[in-house]
Amino acid sequence: MSFPTAWNSEFVEEQYRLWKADPSKIPQDWQFFFQGFELGQLREPVVGEAYDEEQLAAQFRVDALVYRYRDLGHLLACLDPLSACPTDHPYLNMATFGLTDEDLDREFYCDIFTGSSRARLRRIVEVLRETYCRSVGVEYMHLQDPEERRWLQQRMETSRNRPSMKPQEKLRILHRLYQATLFEQFLHRRYPGQTRFSLEGAESIIPMLADLVRHVAEQGCQEIILGMAHRGRLNVQTNILGKSFRDIFCEFESSYDPDSIVGSGDVKYHNGYLGDLRLDGNRKVRILLVNNPSHLESVNPVVEGFARARKEILQAADRAAVLPLLIHGDASFAGQGIVAETLNMSQLPGYTTGGTIHIIINNQIGYTTLPEDARSTRYSTDIAKMLMVPVFHVHGESPEQVLHVTRLAADYRQEFGKDVVIDVVCYRRYGHNEGDEPYFTQPLMYERIKQRPSLAAIYSEQLRRDKIIDEQEVNRLKQEINSSLEAAYQARECVFPSVKFYENWDNIQADYSHQPVDTTVSEARLLELARKLNTVPRGFNLHPKLSELLKRRLKAVEAGDSIDWANAESLAFASLLMEQIPVRLSGQDCRRGTFSQRHSVLVDMKTGERYIPLNSLSSEQASFSVYDSSLSEAAILGFEYGYSLAQPHGLTAWEAQFGDFVNNAQAIIDLYIASGEAKWQRLSGLIMLLPHGLDGLGPEHSSARLERFLQLCAADNLQVCNLTTPAQYFHMLRRQVKAPYRKPLVIMAPKSLLRHPRAVSPRSELSGGTFHKVLDDTVTASRVKRVLFCSGKIYYELLARREEQKRTDLTFVRVEQLYPFPEEELAAVVRRYRKAVEWLWVQEEPENMGAWTFVRPRLARLAGRHIGYIGRAAAASPAPGFHTVYKSEQEAVLAEAVGAPVSAAGKHKSKE
Repeated sequence: MSFPTAWNSEFVEEQYRLWKADPSKIPQDWQFFFQGFELGQLREPVVGEAYDEEQLAAQFRVDALVYRYRDLGHLLACLDPLSACPTDHPYLNMATFGLTDEDLDREFYCDIFTGSSRARLRRIVEVLRETYCRSVGVEYMHLQDPEERRWLQQRMETSRNRPSMKPQEKLRILHRLYQATLFEQFLHRRYPGQTRFSLEGAESIIPMLADLVRHVAEQGCQEIILGMAHRGRLNVQTNILGKSFRDIFCEFESSYDPDSIVGSGDVKYHNGYLGDLRLDGNRKVRILLVNNPSHLESVNPVVEGFARARKEILQAADRAAVLPLLIHGDASFAGQGIVAETLNMSQLPGYTTGGTIHIIINNQIGYTTLPEDARSTRYSTDIAKMLMVPVFHVHGESPEQVLHVTRLAADYRQEFGKDVVIDVVCYRRYGHNEGDEPYFTQPLMYERIKQRPSLAAIYSEQLRRDKIIDEQEVNRLKQEINSSLEAAYQARECVFPSVKFYENWDNIQADYSHQPVDTTVSEARLLELARKLNTVPRGFNLHPKLSELLKRRLKAVEAGDSIDWANAESLAFASLLMEQIPVRLSGQDCRRGTFSQRHSVLVDMKTGERYIPLNSLSSEQASFSVYDSSLSEAAILGFEYGYSLAQPHGLTAWEAQFGDFVNNAQAIIDLYIASGEAKWQRLSGLIMLLPHGLDGLGPEHSSARLERFLQLCAADNLQVCNLTTPAQYFHMLRRQVKAPYRKPLVIMAPKSLLRHPRAVSPRSELSGGTFHKVLDDTVTASRVKRVLFCSGKIYYELLARREEQKRTDLTFVRVEQLYPFPEEELAAVVRRYRKAVEWLWVQEEPENMGAWTFVRPRLARLAGRHIGYIGRAAAASPAPGFHTVYKSEQEAVLAEAVGAPVSAAGKHKSKE
């Protein structure tokens, strides 16, 4: 804030008059000045009264000093257990504001006191330092909402950011600290050198979390969805979530019976846990620790999506009911882009969860990398300031202050429904893991750490000085905890524990079944839905082109023919909604659809009002939720995956703007979607709609990388489909929630087929059909000499060329579901065409991409013969960037498969 160098009463009075009349008439700095310091409340000026310019100038200097302490007092805060506390900073020096020692005993107006508006400057500075420059540093003056700043100021400055705790509360803290410390020490003795990512150096996290659970339970919290990285994860599981010591010990010994284990499992510090806690006052809180791989922050959007789904399942309007809680490392919070993507979702309508509490376990190091090499900002938390939310920095060895800011953060989140960040500045006693040698790279830091006693010892000594506990009681507490650990260790019997999870999954199967699923919808219901979907309210000013589109869609259903892709999709969604199955669809621009095909949200041309036909079917229908997402793939897909983990009884779909863009979410696919069931026994019914197909649009708008998904397929973990008809899409969508099992579904969604005149289906195929994993041809089998297997849009080009050639000696077999591989259906095809001479796979993707390398050995085994390949040569890029090259290559594929155009000459031979 800039102040005039020449203070005069007329200028200040004029600014004040303007502010009272209309705040927008003065600069923003002056608006903040009058709001933040509330000069009007402290002393209402009398118009025409003479001002003492020197007194007014001094008052403004003091006001500026107060503002600066609120804004930058954290620069003087004592936060680091390994470093001496700062004593001065030029930004906070009185001389910087033109104030001297002589001013210390002068009285000034100040709003930091209750009951009095005046105090000596000495006292004002003392209170400011107590509040902002001791064990708590706060960044909050960047908040643009004055009400939020005032709320925080009132809470912090009245308490001086020092909690008033009863002896019993302090004893609870000590108990928790010893639980955390002795648990780690026991593991260190019993399992020396084994990786556990010890919490030692950050033990205050345990009393912090225990107090947070109690505090939010009093506010009405029913569930906490917790995501955290490795450090302290085992400690949190046993000392917060109630996981037994026995199960922890057995995980160290890897002594479970391999025959009783489902899937491949995961290492102990990746696994999640569901705990049901009973608290004082008969309160219950359920806490889910979400499974997390080593890509530390990737769990952030998964937690948010899970929390969003749980709020909707509980129908919880109050944000207190479900709390997302994320525990981060300092290096990963600053370094991983998915953090920013997730933070950006926090206030978006389709993704908000009522605010998340973020806790940073700030070890001041990442693996072996120091902060100056890991980030370009002062604090690891600086990325969070983009949200206009407060950031609390707290000394990790001041457990009472840690609890104070935790309660304050929870109250802020409850009051304003926004995220809040707590940066617990601490250290790690060992290296990155227990087998690491930190002295190689940080010898000075670890020499200081070596000399430090445990926080439990430090705090117990403090309580002994305060005569709250004596040494005998401390020893008794330690003995009690150690005895419990030893008893559990001696009595351990390692059997594979059942994986407890939410009850709404109880009747969902894990095993995929090839049995057909009844996905039919009566013709009467389809007609009823079509009329509702393609009608807008009276007086709604629809775009003329959309009006015609709706008419054509309705006509197609009523005529019983030519139902296109988007029409079939809306009918599938509507039929599910009427069966009380909610539908959630999100992605970039998915309301309209990238290719202007969906139009699930209609907009009044004159008023801008939105109308969603899928939410206007019936008063008793389930909800349809469709959201245009932020320009993110990784975080949004992670969110939808998390949502699907919590909601097995709804259809959850994410649509990529182009299939190629899913590349940016590859980590979510690899770490969660493809392997989550094998590692953690977690099922998901998430659908990924990935527009795919070569249309001459270049490398980044052609391929959804079908080959990558197929490479990830094993043990029936995924469903991968490349469909050719709207009816197939209709039944596939319905099968996804009507089937007794849940598996992620990857659909190579069409682009040009959305409007292809032949890619349409009759109403009878929707009402009386089912999903077919393989679509056979209608030719006479005895005439067939060449069998061409294919998948996706290339079929229609092959079909057109065959009709042009008038050939009856070749047939097309469409593999609609590539995985789980439809062996039985394809075996029937092989038997039908057993007299054929040539058996070939045709694709438009390059030879090293698409489905070829996946289907080749499987088809060869089924057919009992060599399978040839027709398609583009292997390439480094998914598609050519030059349209003429694309057309030439595409023609070569068609010519080799079926024959050259009638007007063209030349022959093409199959590649062997």
